[in-house]
Amino acid sequence: MTIDDLGLGLKLSGQAGWNQTEGDWRRFIELEPEGCFVGELNGSSVGTTTTCVFRKVAWIAMVLVDVDARGNGVGTTLLKHSIEYLKSRQVRTIRLDATSLGRPIYEKLRFVPDYELARFEGRAPEAGESVTVVTAAPEMFADIIEFDRRMTGRERVKMLGRLFEEFPENIRIVRRADKIEGFITMRPGANAVQIGPCTATGEAGPALFGDALGRCAGKPVFVDIPLDNAEAVKVADSNGLTVQRSFTRMSWGRKAVDNAETSWASSGAEKG
Repeated sequence: MTIDDLGLGLKLSGQAGWNQTEGDWRRFIELEPEGCFVGELNGSSVGTTTTCVFRKVAWIAMVLVDVDARGNGVGTTLLKHSIEYLKSRQVRTIRLDATSLGRPIYEKLRFVPDYELARFEGRAPEAGESVTVVTAAPEMFADIIEFDRRMTGRERVKMLGRLFEEFPENIRIVRRADKIEGFITMRPGANAVQIGPCTATGEAGPALFGDALGRCAGKPVFVDIPLDNAEAVKVADSNGLTVQRSFTRMSWGRKAVDNAETSWASSGAEKG
């Protein structure tokens, strides 16, 4: 897949009612230029999949097939090709967020479930009382990424660095005694503002979540929350957000270990 295929990606994500914009598709391709693929059927481009490698852990996403080409094995072929590509990159773990429809396909390819997430949606309420959340200065971005690594055990500099570069005004943090306690970001989507990722302590998480909703007041929002983080689910519920759909985070290869209590919002189903 190349930049010339952006139109195909937008067409397919639009068919599915997904939230990706042209900027999202461009980011997928530029983060892993050799690892995003197009599936053809009878000479026509009808499917996509993307990958992204974070050292020894990789993600598969955007497995989409044109509605008129489904049932011909295009999606499964793209998945198998993506797995072989990632094997060649010598990753230990491949991850993805599966819908209920996609999960049986992934299980046949030896992906196993890790835990459940839910996408909450709604219209952000009007801002309430101010909280001690501030915009992060660019010189703090490296410290935020290191905080994320310590809290999650994952190497996400590749993705976070790109999001911070694209949306610096949306990087908000909580600090205590000059130490970072949490951060959150958000980005525009085709259907709603996508809030996340958010990595934070138990005390900072609600403040960051509330701040993000306040900054989106009156706008439709999506936020993907690990259901094991009961406090994050409570915050979503208390702000009138409701579950749109559920995902199962799945892994192939070495089992990945996440700290759900520090994950208040996923970056989205594309890269966790």
